[in-house]
Amino acid sequence: MRSEPQASAYRPDPRIAKIADWIGDPVPAADFPRHQLRFRNDRWARAVGLDDLDDATWISHLGRFEPLPDNLPQPLALRYHGHQFRAYNPDIGDGRGFLFAQMRDADDRLLDLGTKGSGRTPYSRDGDGRLTLKGAVREILATEMLEALGVNTSKTFSVIETGESLWRGDEPSPTRSAVLVRLSHGHIRIGTFQRLLAHDDKEHMEALVAYCLETYPGGQPPADAPAREEPAVILMHQVVERLADLAASWMIAGFVHGVLNTDNMNISGESFDYGPWRWLPKWDPRFTAAYFDHGGLYAFGRQPESVLWNCGQLAVALRMLTDTEPLIAALDRFGPLYQQAMARRFTWRLGVEAQGLETDTTLIQAAERHMVDSQQSPDDFFIAHRGGRGAGDDQFGEILRRYIPAADTEADIWHANEPPNLLIEEVERIWSAIDEHDDWAPLQEKLAQIRNLGRNLDEPPEPCGLQTI
Repeated sequence: MRSEPQASAYRPDPRIAKIADWIGDPVPAADFPRHQLRFRNDRWARAVGLDDLDDATWISHLGRFEPLPDNLPQPLALRYHGHQFRAYNPDIGDGRGFLFAQMRDADDRLLDLGTKGSGRTPYSRDGDGRLTLKGAVREILATEMLEALGVNTSKTFSVIETGESLWRGDEPSPTRSAVLVRLSHGHIRIGTFQRLLAHDDKEHMEALVAYCLETYPGGQPPADAPAREEPAVILMHQVVERLADLAASWMIAGFVHGVLNTDNMNISGESFDYGPWRWLPKWDPRFTAAYFDHGGLYAFGRQPESVLWNCGQLAVALRMLTDTEPLIAALDRFGPLYQQAMARRFTWRLGVEAQGLETDTTLIQAAERHMVDSQQSPDDFFIAHRGGRGAGDDQFGEILRRYIPAADTEADIWHANEPPNLLIEEVERIWSAIDEHDDWAPLQEKLAQIRNLGRNLDEPPEPCGLQTI
């Protein structure tokens, strides 16, 4: 992941068209009454050769969804099932979004453009297929902050306000509408495989595994892994590697996704589909983001467990193609891979040199106790102790003094009274300015702060199992 994307020419490659007839449904975009461009991510538009579009052309392709040249002729609403709060639901799919373009970047990686809030589809059920403007603003903020903190995330590419009044039970209504476009490696979910299992569709399960291995290239299973040459087993190992790293990156960021259903788990290992997310106000494993998560299933401290459970559902689906034992062997790697990713990412964000898994894990455990005792947020903690600074007299301080600084601590951002954060009060402040006064300056100021944070952090660890943007 680079702090700044490489420039690239536009190189369309709509390869999902090869499997489109059984993985999705052609759909029209909604006919919105108004199109007002509110956000365009020219940093990432450069990566796919779209940064030179003027605003009118941008709106034509990313608001009215006129096909991009030599790309998909019509948007595709993808089919999938999913476990939602551990209850299986076969009545889902892209209910307010679609995939509408694929292209290559300068490093020859295939990237998707998909939507949120682009209208009704065959999977909308009772929904209106729309997205609130507040939801779009929240997704801009979440993806920008996660990117700055080294998380493998989709990128918010465009937000266009669409001039409709929406009614929502979880927002003051009526509220404003928008359509959002995101850039990501792909949109194949664990739930995509679950749907094929439910339909007993072995032919297309094999084809989907082949598509994923070709489209999202990764490494090979360990040399001693059973059945390591079987495609389904290779994919299982790759997904476990990616999602173990993703779970660790959320924890180090202090981020709570909120809705870790299998239909929200991307085979590429990217964090995406942002709904009721929150950042921790203090280190609390029981903290939940979603008001409807009454049992704390997706609480902060249970996120690794939830991701592993979701990997298990992928294994259940892939049993259609291979024996159980090789899939369990892949799942058994999740815990060690997660611990390694935690150590790698924690020492990176803290700005100290790693000292080995056992020692680094001891440091993390002491840091967690320190944050609980001091009631610090992760954001405050990592600023206060950047490069090994601020070691106190507790166990954490004793261990921290043994670490060698590996990062610059002279930049102004490491001495600010308040580090950049996206606590709920800050998010609501930014939204209130837009909602009440149509004032977008606080959002732009926050994005500048977040991007400055990303520039001042060292290059983050590469996500496991995939060459990423």
